[in-house]
Amino acid sequence: MKKINTSPISGMQELLPAAAATFEKLKKKISDIYAAHGFLKIETPTIERCEILLAKAGGDTEKQIYKVVKTAESQEEADQALRFDHTVPLARYVVEHENDLTFPFKVSQIGRNFRGERAQRGRFREFYQCDVDVIGRGNLPIAYDADVISTLLDAFASFELNTPVLARINNRKILSGMLEAFELSEKAGEVFDIIDHAEKVSPEITEEALKELGIEEVKIATILKFVEIHGSRDNVVGELRELGIENEMFEEGIAELEKVLGLLEADGRGGEIEADMKIVRGLDYYTGTVFEFNLPEYKQIGSVCGGGRYENLAGHFTDQKLPGAGGSIGLTRLFYVLAENNLVKSQEEKPVDFAIIPITDAEIGFALKVARGLRAEGETVTTVLTDKKLGDKLKYAASVAAKGIVIGETEAQTGEYQVKEFH
Repeated sequence: MKKINTSPISGMQELLPAAAATFEKLKKKISDIYAAHGFLKIETPTIERCEILLAKAGGDTEKQIYKVVKTAESQEEADQALRFDHTVPLARYVVEHENDLTFPFKVSQIGRNFRGERAQRGRFREFYQCDVDVIGRGNLPIAYDADVISTLLDAFASFELNTPVLARINNRKILSGMLEAFELSEKAGEVFDIIDHAEKVSPEITEEALKELGIEEVKIATILKFVEIHGSRDNVVGELRELGIENEMFEEGIAELEKVLGLLEADGRGGEIEADMKIVRGLDYYTGTVFEFNLPEYKQIGSVCGGGRYENLAGHFTDQKLPGAGGSIGLTRLFYVLAENNLVKSQEEKPVDFAIIPITDAEIGFALKVARGLRAEGETVTTVLTDKKLGDKLKYAASVAAKGIVIGETEAQTGEYQVKEFH
């Protein structure tokens, strides 16, 4: 008999019970914070039409989506694929249910997404994303950008991490305006991509990449100076103005960035945020505010959260203007890097509160009654129903639960029992 490979497919995360309990605890904390900030939970289908998923997606997205086949026999491709994020399906959802929603529509989604990219250490093909978005009808006040960032900061605070979190914030209109002033708008996509990778390479490599685009040296010098601007609201706004760029979009981006930072400072977030011109986000559906969260003491980890504002995401589905702002925690990757660096408090090795151990079959009925009573009080309970010796039952119970209750003939008759702490 040929031995079947039982290992999970590359890029798929598989957790043992204790790690899974910690993962679920983090997921629940995120969900609770989102709800506390007034975000309504929805679920969109895991499978969408390809034309929906690819309507606004750019780059290599089409190469990365998992397409659905109709039958195993014909391998005929259907016009369907597994979603690669929540944002595009959300745009479809809002258009589909627009008349039944109240705007601004504050919404959260927590679920699995799929990308057929090359699996790497800490990067997965199947992964949980935890999204919050606010969708407006006609317009959406810039204050909601700050609301999204504040919500995500609270989610990270709930994790009780052993290291600080920093929200790095920018506005894409600033760079777009500068490129417009330099008459480089036709090369904007390439410049954005170069800056998006600037943090991972040397300044010399960034400069060389800009030269390869045929940009004049004086303009390259200004772009390189722009890339290095980061820090507090007042300092960054001052340094941007010193660049001497005269452009309406550039000024609009600065004003929006200044407002978002100011609102977060008013919310008591001053120590958790900074403006950073390196943050531009690769996805081209972002149109204004963009942000990424990092752990400054663990820069090698990279971004642990990101998002921004998008004005035109639903434009392929409707003529109605539905601007939005949102952010996402990639929980699968986040959990991996936090566990790797011992930055998150692990769930107890015994995630079950109680194990009820009837000595013989005659006591099973009362044991089930005790278990039901404890569950009604909010405890997690397992009942040991094996036909092994009591010593073996206790050994099993101690491996899965924090406390045990042995039910013998006396306990069943009197209704009284003792709780044993397992160590």
